[in-house]
Amino acid sequence: MNSIPGPAAQGDAAITRTALPPLRFGRRSLVSAGAGLLAGGGLILPGRALGQQSAEITVDRARAEPIPIAIPNLVGVGGGDTAQLGRDMAGVISNNLARSGLFRAIDRAAFVAQGAGDVPNFANWKVIGAQALVTGKVESQGGDRVRVEFRLWDILPQTQIQGTAYTATTGNWRRIAHIISDVIYERLLGEKGYFDTRVVYIAGSGPRDRRVKRLAIMDQDGENNRFLTDGSALALSPRFHPTRDQIAYMSYVNNRPRVYTFDLGSGRQQMLGNFEGITLSPRYAPDGNNIIMAQTRGAGSEIVLIPVGGGAPRRLTDAGGGAIDVSPCFSPDGQQIVFESDRGGDQQLYVMSASGGGAKRISFGQGKYATPVWSPRGDLIAFTRITGGTFAIGVMRPDGSGERILSESFYVEGPTFAPNGRVIMFWRETAARDARGNGFTSRLVSIDITGFNERQMTTPTDASDPAWSPLPA
Repeated sequence: MNSIPGPAAQGDAAITRTALPPLRFGRRSLVSAGAGLLAGGGLILPGRALGQQSAEITVDRARAEPIPIAIPNLVGVGGGDTAQLGRDMAGVISNNLARSGLFRAIDRAAFVAQGAGDVPNFANWKVIGAQALVTGKVESQGGDRVRVEFRLWDILPQTQIQGTAYTATTGNWRRIAHIISDVIYERLLGEKGYFDTRVVYIAGSGPRDRRVKRLAIMDQDGENNRFLTDGSALALSPRFHPTRDQIAYMSYVNNRPRVYTFDLGSGRQQMLGNFEGITLSPRYAPDGNNIIMAQTRGAGSEIVLIPVGGGAPRRLTDAGGGAIDVSPCFSPDGQQIVFESDRGGDQQLYVMSASGGGAKRISFGQGKYATPVWSPRGDLIAFTRITGGTFAIGVMRPDGSGERILSESFYVEGPTFAPNGRVIMFWRETAARDARGNGFTSRLVSIDITGFNERQMTTPTDASDPAWSPLPA
């Protein structure tokens, strides 16, 4: 038994996790599970039978052929709201997996039987084409606490892949569903999921000439949306701390553009030093001890590093020649920094050492490049490219090779990676039809790093500047 840490801002975040012992396959359950089919005169016993295809496959294969998975409602036990919670949790799990583009949630209308806590009738699920099955139950523990049991089954080999119970307050039911989704993703695809995460972004509202921009946060599926600032000061470019419940962002409090930190637990905001010039485009170092950002100096701007607790900025690039260096981002190992600069006469991407030396240009395609961000896996850098009047989101390797465009539009910008490096989120704007801004929209969009499964997020207002949280430690 162990506890899963969680965001302080989500209330009682303590979730206890317990491994469930495998269910016993007695002869009666073997027959009812459809294992009595003859195979050379004998029974096919649970286990990975020779020649039978497992639901556990690679991400590349799942892109081409999503895993068909059956997710019945979790069974409510003990009355109260447990039955409704079971339906709601199954819905969240189904939606998470389907949105990834790597799973195909089978329509419940096709189910021969519903799920339960016992050994499933594998034949009933095989006949509808399921390769994986989720079963479980929600049981009241008294007061405001519930116990959620979940099991993941591989249908063709007739094996249990996972069995886990989670105990928490009822208010954490949605987070438990995200955690279960992550477990399913990892067990069947062999990689970490990204469903138990959040996205911080800028919520925009009002006329174009009097735009209100507030700091906002939501779960990765668009639920639990809340506004963090009241809109009295313009907010831009929020970024998550790698381990704390904290955000760094740019704010125009008193019409003075400065970088601030925002504590999600307490709501406390703190300016990161009152330095000369404008400070902008902040991002945390991988160890969380420093913030890297741009600071204007003269006609240009330079990359500086500042301790999270405040202190004198350490200059990493020199704007003495009027170059504009902005949008820095560390590599996951903290050894390199990618940033954008016009030092060569045009807006391009450069990579330098973490100490600030040896900057090398890596972008050589047509157009200008901006907003670089390093993948958590370290294998790719995402960027915005501007060619003529067209904007595009793309990726390239850290040495600049292998450039690929994922999405093009009238205006797209600001990529951010999911913590497993498999999905990118950015924002897309539509053009206004007139000077009053009619027809203008700004929406968050997600897309797989291969360029498939592009989906628009739902937010209560216009949205821009997304930043994906890390997975909880």
